Amino acid sequence: MSDRRDGVPTTVTSIPLVDPHAAKADPSIGDLVKDATTQVSTLVRAEVELAKAEITRDVKKGLTGSVFFILALVVLFYSTFFLFFFLAELLDTWLWRWVAFLIVFGLMVVVTAVLALFGYLKVRRIRGPQQTIESVKETREALTPGHDKGKALTSPNGQAARDLTADPSGW
Repeated sequence: MSDRRDGVPTTVTSIPLVDPHAAKADPSIGDLVKDATTQVSTLVRAEVELAKAEITRDVKKGLTGSVFFILALVVLFYSTFFLFFFLAELLDTWLWRWVAFLIVFGLMVVVTAVLALFGYLKVRRIRGPQQTIESVKETREALTPGHDKGKALTSPNGQAARDLTADPSGW
């Protein structure tokens, strides 16, 4: 007895009558919510991965570009020595050599002091992320139970009024 006729098996061991991945005909609300949650989660993960890839690419381009700017600044920094040496030699045509170099040195010290003063004035104005701190405080207050009761318990002059009937748990 052969189980094949003309190369075709006479019996098939299993035929899937239902696609296990197909959606149910009448899915329940729970199944729909589960599917929607899964799809939204997958979408969010894909968007985050795309954003990471784009940001990584842009950061690499930015770093490469900044290397060239840093090199340009290094060359400019070292070339200032020649500018100041030129100024001293130029003044040497009218003054003694040591006076010319002293004037250039004094000029450099004055420029350094002025730039340091500007830097100090700018840094002194740094106050930190005040708006972010305020926003976090407001969010924390909004998420604490009974935050609206705390406002009702304050008098117009800003002092807290004692309400003995209020629930001490804050609810």
